Amino acid sequence: MKYAYYPGCSLHASAREYDISWRAVCERLGIELAEMEDWSCCGTVHATSVDRLLALALAARNLAIAEAAGLEIAAPCSGCYKNLRTTDEALKGNAELRAKVNASLPRQFKGSTVVRHPLYIILQDIGLDALADVPRPLHGLKVAPYYGCVLTRPAALHPVDDAEDPQGLDRLLQTLGAEVVPYPAKTKCCGGAVLVSHTDVALDLTGKLLKQAKDAGAQCLAVACPMCQMVLDAYQSQIERRLGERLDLPVLYFTQLMGLALGIDERQLGLGQLIVSPARVLARV
Repeated sequence: MKYAYYPGCSLHASAREYDISWRAVCERLGIELAEMEDWSCCGTVHATSVDRLLALALAARNLAIAEAAGLEIAAPCSGCYKNLRTTDEALKGNAELRAKVNASLPRQFKGSTVVRHPLYIILQDIGLDALADVPRPLHGLKVAPYYGCVLTRPAALHPVDDAEDPQGLDRLLQTLGAEVVPYPAKTKCCGGAVLVSHTDVALDLTGKLLKQAKDAGAQCLAVACPMCQMVLDAYQSQIERRLGERLDLPVLYFTQLMGLALGIDERQLGLGQLIVSPARVLARV
């Protein structure tokens, strides 16, 4: 089981703990990752909002690299996953647009690969049955599963989960032994994309997400997106001051929780790099 690994700009920098925990989980489960050679930025939200053809070309360049290797792409960042997948589907379905994009690429996009998010690689290729008897189940841990607003949107030609009420992360956490709390805000926006330009808006949105998780009885949140994790974790102290109350909700990548359940050494999971320490919560597991 081998994939072309597209880390994107975050996983080698601000989301390093996501990268190392994902690699550790893959090693334990027998998944081989071949990091794509000479990968580049997917265009993120900035290119998409300025020049659609440029955004498509940036994503298509990376798709063509994976195609040359004959591998499906594993893209852990939800934003990268969304950009790569929507570009792949747009170019496969529009020959004229594909020709325009290919005219700017050194390696032609052919449409022969598939873009996958690690969460759904685990669910579909490994399967929950293989995780039903983990060495360190997460019993006693109450988790709010947070998908963010782009992992299941926009609706793809072949959706992997429900756009408004996804269940994949819920089912994974339950299989690992955690108690999943009711969390209707699981696909609401965290405001990360406007954090710099409209900071108050972003902090207000994030504060609502954290407050709802806290009120639901969650002891931590599980996420699958670097931008969401950064806003929910690194800005939590500011949000506490705005709300006038203590939240103290660790925000862990789902791969970190998987690693714990699989018995992987905590030093291989980057838990010490989180801003809100998970030590007190994880001591109960």
